[in-house]
Amino acid sequence: MSSRRKGTRATSEETRNQIKAAAQMLFARHGVDAVTVQQIVDAAGQRNNAALHYHFGSKEELIRQMVVDGATVLEERRRDMLGEIEARGGPKTIRELIVVLVMPVIELGDDERWRGYIRFTSHLQASDPKALRAALNGRWNASYIECFDRLKQMLQLPAPIVEQRLSILAIYANAILSAHEAALELRNTKSSRLWGQPFTIENILDTLEATLTCPASKSALSKLPEN
Repeated sequence: MSSRRKGTRATSEETRNQIKAAAQMLFARHGVDAVTVQQIVDAAGQRNNAALHYHFGSKEELIRQMVVDGATVLEERRRDMLGEIEARGGPKTIRELIVVLVMPVIELGDDERWRGYIRFTSHLQASDPKALRAALNGRWNASYIECFDRLKQMLQLPAPIVEQRLSILAIYANAILSAHEAALELRNTKSSRLWGQPFTIENILDTLEATLTCPASKSALSKLPEN
């Protein structure tokens, strides 16, 4: 009886993972709102949509769990990286924090298990940011928030400019990392003039750093609200 129960649990966990994997790629390619429960269970090789409701209760709960799954991996990696920087007496540069924000996402995109996660969460951020924030709950993205707080302290620009640039940074990073993940899915990186260059990742980091650190123009500064 004991072995039968273990087998049942293993089968149930396998089904859950199949549904998550199918949903991840469908959400990545088409967006969260465009994908139906029936499409998910069909792609997962299940017989009917009751499988999703049985294992997750709802499409919304499936999405929440999927967000947390990947965010947990990112949080652990970022926390380790921040710990290494702290041990060196840092962070001392903007670049160090950008590396912490970006490189774990690139590493995740390189892992077949997580292929689609970047685009999935980018779509969710665009279509339902409240659902994304609720899933993360300030817990599964704590190191991400810490990096942004440190950047606010380090950037020598007016606070309204800094706040907006951090939002722009997030948008730019989501876009470029989603495009990179899509190219990886198509096996279109090594021969690509964009993605196949040995300096590609460093150049991405350069441009994201410049987004934050380039001087504010006189025109932009002149439009700041007066205190």
